[in-house]
Amino acid sequence: MTCSGDAHGSASLLLVDDDRLILGTLAAGLRHMGYQVAVADCVEQAEALLGGGLHPDLAIVDVRLPGRDGLSLAQRLAEVDHVPFLMLSAYSDSGVVERATHSGALGYLVKPLALNQIQPAIETALQRAGELEGLRRTHAQLQAALDADREINVATGITMVQYRMARRPAFELLRNAARAQRRKLSAVAQEIVRACESLHR
Repeated sequence: MTCSGDAHGSASLLLVDDDRLILGTLAAGLRHMGYQVAVADCVEQAEALLGGGLHPDLAIVDVRLPGRDGLSLAQRLAEVDHVPFLMLSAYSDSGVVERATHSGALGYLVKPLALNQIQPAIETALQRAGELEGLRRTHAQLQAALDADREINVATGITMVQYRMARRPAFELLRNAARAQRRKLSAVAQEIVRACESLHR
């Protein structure tokens, strides 16, 4: 296992290939370009690095590895570690390309690779990964806002019933309570909803 950290603010990569010659040559070339590179020659070694706290900006994974194949590692990268990845293979097999794409690969590279060919693919994948992460964050923020609105609406309804109020005065009562407590309206609403749920269990 090797890791280089001499690049200044450059992207970090995890390179996984069982061909040690390709692994060493590619890693050296990528480091020369300024990338930080960690290497592994099998799925288990890659998982040990990830389990030890490595979180690369991008992984480049060979499809054909001894034991478990690269697609099983790809699944972990996508679902557990949330690390974007490119798949690498000596064969341009349409079935494997389809499986790699389905597993979330941002690209598929066919060996042998020239370094001047792989760098644009890496940069494109990093840019795409950044865009996808931005979309995920936006989606999470929107979902949080929707959940908060739902709880505010439910809490307003509870207040209307409890104090026999119209909707607007009930909402104002909640908002004033939040201001008085110097808390977010959504937090006060969530508390009211949970209190009501616990009473009806």
